[in-house]
Amino acid sequence: MIDEIRRLAAGVDTTALCDVAEDVRVMSPALRCRSANPVLCGPAVTVRCRDDFFGVIRAIEVAQAGDVLVVDGGGRETALAGELFARVALGKGLAGIVVDGGYRDLRFVAGCPLPVYSRHVTPRAGTTVKLGVLGGTVSCGGVPVTEGDIVIADHDGLVVLDPAVAVARLTAAAQVMATEAAVAERLAAGATLADVLDTAEHADRLTRGEPSRLRFTL
Repeated sequence: MIDEIRRLAAGVDTTALCDVAEDVRVMSPALRCRSANPVLCGPAVTVRCRDDFFGVIRAIEVAQAGDVLVVDGGGRETALAGELFARVALGKGLAGIVVDGGYRDLRFVAGCPLPVYSRHVTPRAGTTVKLGVLGGTVSCGGVPVTEGDIVIADHDGLVVLDPAVAVARLTAAAQVMATEAAVAERLAAGATLADVLDTAEHADRLTRGEPSRLRFTL
């Protein structure tokens, strides 16, 4: 199933995913890409820690190729990972690292092909005297992430999907992408938004107090 998810995700934007389903969990835009590549997709390997990154060391050791390391650092400014973690993740073939906390060593990370997201950038690292909590459900970017959930990111941000519905959501998003591609062609040919959307009918329904949803008119 994960191969099918990755295949579908490669052709879908996070924006389309959000358009097709309300159960898509969107992480806070405060989590920003710090590396050269914002695009990732993979199952989450989760860890929770506070101002101490020994748990992150433990988590990256158990993570497998294609996984996304998701670190619940409580949003604190202490760095919980840096250059060495990115190098290890690259070597193991991880899909990316997402830290709701601090990241450091941007001199290396900024040019790194591994997708790396964090809430903060800071030179100060945490301690290594606490085990942290590996696995289970954590909070990252203001949303719950359970080990095995599908994490997807691109230039617009980070989203999380339940693996049980991921294929269905991605398939629906691909249909949205196809429709929008057709709309883009019409706009490039000189059409306006009123030409491709039922704006007049939508306005009439809203004026009458009726439920309405703006739709394309292709």
